[in-house]
Amino acid sequence: MKSDVPKVLHKILGRPIISYVLDAVGDAGISKTVTVAGFGIDRLKELLGEETKVVIQRKLLGSGDAVKTAKRVLGKHPGDILVICGDTPLIKPRTIKDIIERHKAAGASATLLTVRLKDPAGYGRIIRSNAGKIVKIMEEEDAHSYGEVVNEINVGTYCFKAKDLFEALSGIRPNNRKKEFFLTDVIEILGKKGLPVEAVSAKDASEMIGINTRKDLAVATATVKSRILNELMDAGVTIEDPLSTVIYPGAKIGRDTVIYANTYIESDVEIGASCLIGPFTRLRKGVRIGNRVEVGNFVELVRTEVGDDTKVKHHTYLGDTKLGKSANIGAGVITANYDGKNKNRTIIEDGAFIGVGARLIAPLSIGKGAVVGAGAVVPKNHDVPKGATVLGVPARILKKRLHNVT
Repeated sequence: MKSDVPKVLHKILGRPIISYVLDAVGDAGISKTVTVAGFGIDRLKELLGEETKVVIQRKLLGSGDAVKTAKRVLGKHPGDILVICGDTPLIKPRTIKDIIERHKAAGASATLLTVRLKDPAGYGRIIRSNAGKIVKIMEEEDAHSYGEVVNEINVGTYCFKAKDLFEALSGIRPNNRKKEFFLTDVIEILGKKGLPVEAVSAKDASEMIGINTRKDLAVATATVKSRILNELMDAGVTIEDPLSTVIYPGAKIGRDTVIYANTYIESDVEIGASCLIGPFTRLRKGVRIGNRVEVGNFVELVRTEVGDDTKVKHHTYLGDTKLGKSANIGAGVITANYDGKNKNRTIIEDGAFIGVGARLIAPLSIGKGAVVGAGAVVPKNHDVPKGATVLGVPARILKKRLHNVT
């Protein structure tokens, strides 16, 4: 990756690569995980916390040595162990379940995930006997000795009987070229012992993508982005231009909402039904939008609640704001939420009208049905009462005048 950041901590749509892997494992029903790592241990532990137990691989001697390192905490495990690479963020929970189910049903010693590719260049190949049984996994250069192209490749995800795995690991030897211990050698050892080795073929070839370069990261990001958008469209959300729209995992959007082009929606954002969002809108973490809301072009919201039937249409920034129902926010409005030390809250109640270019200095409250005139600057703690109209810099309440009508 040519980076000081550990590979698995590089982010895809705001989340580290390894978080996608751990989520898939957890969603497949596996509750206990061990992460073996050798670079950037402190940063990894800080990110993962109690989510997984981190075991240190002191010398980076290959995948076989990495799994052997996990024996410290899993050596007495009586059941099965799933082994998965931390840099494969596109693996799906359903695929992991398929591997486990095949493994248990067949009573296999090992079950691995494979995929067939038109161009298998760069990957280890699955070698089968004439009877179709898996014999070994070969490096690409060695597979050429078979005289024909072997297009079934090893994805790098396995389910093992723990006892058989650790016994076989004790018998592997370092590779002559790389001087590393390859986990793939375990498959040949198990086969020679006559122990059953099974395979599950991945239905989606994108699941096998591992991250080794920034280009790989971009490819994986595009795939995750596409999956998210497809799920939302299948659920009844209109996305006008999927190519220019970015929606992070974890965002929730109601049916019949329309997302216009060049819109950017982060995780921890919830949008109700029948809303119009964008174009050129950015919704950051902590945004909660009600139903039938319009959030228009060049608007940025963060940690902000927007009530039903409210309009926030043009060139506006609202931070740490609670915005009521049926309110209107004019073009160029800003809630100044940061005072240099703290993020402060602005409350705008139902039916309030905030004029073009107004500045609201938090902490501040704008009462129900109040009007803030165009270009007004409302200082902090100068709350605007219910139904009042304020104008000017600084904003002052407009006094009501009585006129005789003839």
